[in-house]
Amino acid sequence: MSTPLESNKGDTMKRIYRSQTDRMVAGICGGLGELYDVDPTLIRLGLVFVGLATAIMPLLIAYIIGAIIIPVGPPPEE
Repeated sequence: MSTPLESNKGDTMKRIYRSQTDRMVAGICGGLGELYDVDPTLIRLGLVFVGLATAIMPLLIAYIIGAIIIPVGPPPEE
């Protein structure tokens, strides 16, 4: 029997977590970078561009909501 985190193919489903190691404020960009295997700096630069293009407020609200609802990831393995 498969667990809820396993798909029909037997692969485990990826979940987003706030990064504990690669964080500037709340670790959301670091968590997205870990999830999609992308450098978090690129995600941060993209968010700065989107924030400037949309007068910052919608991005700020989305970031605060994300910091509240996205769980902190497991501690890094040594």
